[in-house]
Amino acid sequence: MTDGLILFFSAAIVNNFVLSRFLGICPFIGVSNHLSAALGMGGATTFVLVLAAGSCYGVNHLILAPLGLSSLDLIVDILIIAVAVQLVEIFMARFTYGLYQALGIYLPLITTNCIVLGLVLLNGTLEQNFAESLIYAAGAGAGFTLVLTLFAAMRERLAISDVPAPFKGTPVALIAAGLMSLAFMGFAGFAGSVA
Repeated sequence: MTDGLILFFSAAIVNNFVLSRFLGICPFIGVSNHLSAALGMGGATTFVLVLAAGSCYGVNHLILAPLGLSSLDLIVDILIIAVAVQLVEIFMARFTYGLYQALGIYLPLITTNCIVLGLVLLNGTLEQNFAESLIYAAGAGAGFTLVLTLFAAMRERLAISDVPAPFKGTPVALIAAGLMSLAFMGFAGFAGSVA
């Protein structure tokens, strides 16, 4: 139980995929204009991360490895991710159409979002078991959602703030993202001192 919590919080906060591994930057910048869109994108990406991690683990370990087809794992992983994203897109179009429209092009782009493929490939190199893969994926999704939500809240606040003209828009957003990255790197120093 404790190992699972450590793995979850390690993926969510200490080794955050966006702020320490720099994966998932496109939706981080593109969808973080409004808090509701950021929450929706974070939830959709978390669902895809967990579904892809579990599915890819099962296919890679139960089908490809026993048949000696491990060289096909990257292609199969990409296909599984694409199917997972399509399922999320169909679900959102049917049940949360407003959010589906708000996310726009960024929803189908989860398929090519490097955080999803990066997580699946990292799970393979870390040689985690099925439960650890799911916990790590849930932690990565929670960290992505947390960072996306915090950044969206900061950008909404910055939009109404008195910012000098040269810094308005993207420049001040990137400065805020850098400061947030520095803050999250402090967790890595804290985790090292506790261990």
